[in-house]
Amino acid sequence: MPQDRLQAALKLVGLELSPVSHAERVVSTLGGFVGIYAIIIISARFVDAQGAALIVASMGASAVLLFAVPHGPLSQPWPLVGGHLISALVGVSCAKLIPHSALAAAAAVSLAIGAMHYLRCIHPPGGATALSAVVGGAGVQALGYQYVLTPVLLNVAVILSVALVVNAPFAWRRYPASLKRMRPTDERTAKGPISHENLVYALSEVDSFIDVSEQDLLVIYDLATQRSLEAHIGPDAIKLGHCYSNGKYGPEWSVRQVIDASGSHDASRDMVIFKVIAGDGRYATGVSTRAEFSRWARYEVYREDENWRKVDDSGRA
Repeated sequence: MPQDRLQAALKLVGLELSPVSHAERVVSTLGGFVGIYAIIIISARFVDAQGAALIVASMGASAVLLFAVPHGPLSQPWPLVGGHLISALVGVSCAKLIPHSALAAAAAVSLAIGAMHYLRCIHPPGGATALSAVVGGAGVQALGYQYVLTPVLLNVAVILSVALVVNAPFAWRRYPASLKRMRPTDERTAKGPISHENLVYALSEVDSFIDVSEQDLLVIYDLATQRSLEAHIGPDAIKLGHCYSNGKYGPEWSVRQVIDASGSHDASRDMVIFKVIAGDGRYATGVSTRAEFSRWARYEVYREDENWRKVDDSGRA
């Protein structure tokens, strides 16, 4: 139980435990270095040190997204470009139209969030870009609407170009996400129950922005399903009188109960007699070797009220 409490505590604080390779971490680190170095050099040509520091700060946040999460919806080109430019435009307008600096700053960030939502270009660093237009000091404010073009648009173009170049050599993380080389879909999962329409419906029911693309969701589903399909019960685990499921979906789902066995210790020779008690082929009976039956069976199940439940790894129902 201490391990369970530790896992619960880590989940509560949001500690990310997803395994990521060292190569992925190194590429992200190098990409961030190149992108920000180029932006610092460019920003210094257009604004003073204070303004440049604030602008680079927002681009630093973009660098985290583009190089550490290159396939996230928040990291894609339209969110990057639209998020920064729209936020810069909102920020400059608030700085010019609202004389009270605190109100102007709050309005800039909040209106930028709303605009990014409606224009489908949510990019969190855009909030910092809007804020910098208000609190960036005399150097930034002197630029006026030029701030949108130089340095914001120029910096966006630089970091976008760096993201394209740095991620290009690596098939698994090419940017934008549409250029990533997709793994072939396994034939066993190609006809799975999840469609585009089902994903759109599920995401609309969540009613909150989720930073994972539809394609990545499908890849995750495919990998999990393929691994699940490859997992089977060992021949020694097949027991007389117990029930087993093939773990498939829809009309192919089936439950078999072992009703007799020849008793041989050789799984390739020991014959088992089973009857189908639920799903595809219900009421049918059949004969197979214990080895063949174990290749069909995904896991043991038990009946609870009107539902079939999977027996957990410890063998408890």
